[in-house]
Amino acid sequence: MPEHDTLRRFIFEQLPVQGRHVHLDASWHAIQQHRDYPQPVRRLLGEALAAAALLSAMLKYEGTLSLQIRGGGPVHLLVVQCTSGLHLRGLAHWRGELAEDAGFRQLVGDGQLALTIEQIRQAERYQGIVALEGDSLAASLEGYFARSEQLPTRLWLHAGDGPAAGFLLQTVPGRDPAADAWQHVTVLADTLKPGELGSLSAQELLHRLYHEDDVRLFGAAPVAFRCHCSRERIEATLRGLGAEEVTGILKEQGKVHVDCEFCGRGYDFDAVDVQTLFVPDAQSAHSGARH
Repeated sequence: MPEHDTLRRFIFEQLPVQGRHVHLDASWHAIQQHRDYPQPVRRLLGEALAAAALLSAMLKYEGTLSLQIRGGGPVHLLVVQCTSGLHLRGLAHWRGELAEDAGFRQLVGDGQLALTIEQIRQAERYQGIVALEGDSLAASLEGYFARSEQLPTRLWLHAGDGPAAGFLLQTVPGRDPAADAWQHVTVLADTLKPGELGSLSAQELLHRLYHEDDVRLFGAAPVAFRCHCSRERIEATLRGLGAEEVTGILKEQGKVHVDCEFCGRGYDFDAVDVQTLFVPDAQSAHSGARH
């Protein structure tokens, strides 16, 4: 039986290759509850969430990894985030009717893939942007690692009606494996059937693929849906819109209501709240607060 909402890391004892396996169940279902996604959009979002969890090892300290797709196709924006504590959230924007069997290219068209790393104790953030390529999200991410990180990396992603899951192989930084060793581990992984990613545990999957290799599997880390929206963050967004626009919304609707797109939580601001937002002393006080 598969683990539920877990990320597990493994290494090959005799090869400079490492990997990770992720299984998303309750966390994935919680994210879907906030929007009625068409099947192909849901599938792509699930794959992106699994990928973000797999790539969370790029966070060396406390922080957040964001994966963003901006495309020219029906899915014109997709954003997923995973924290160093393995808290996931994500959303996708789409337009028009979509065929149930629409593939990656039909969904996103031409566009860009961005990976952003923000770490709490670091003033600077890292961002890498590459053009979308290939016929899958996995292929685009592999292209990103080949160009931006020069680190051989392969991913297998799956999201259907049930869980979302992913499997990653990557060379150990600074230790390039022989070509035949890398071919050995990736060719075997290419025999994975999509359903096996969601139905097999990490231990079963590794035994299925590498029972003749010496592989060490580490303990499971829990993954969960968690949104870090807050009233303070929404207030900062409203200030960014400016007093004129926010006041206009207040006059038209009697209040300003904002829903977090990630979790669906609603925030209401009445006339007093809006006035306070744009009082200079209040803004100064908020600018000194840390969120």
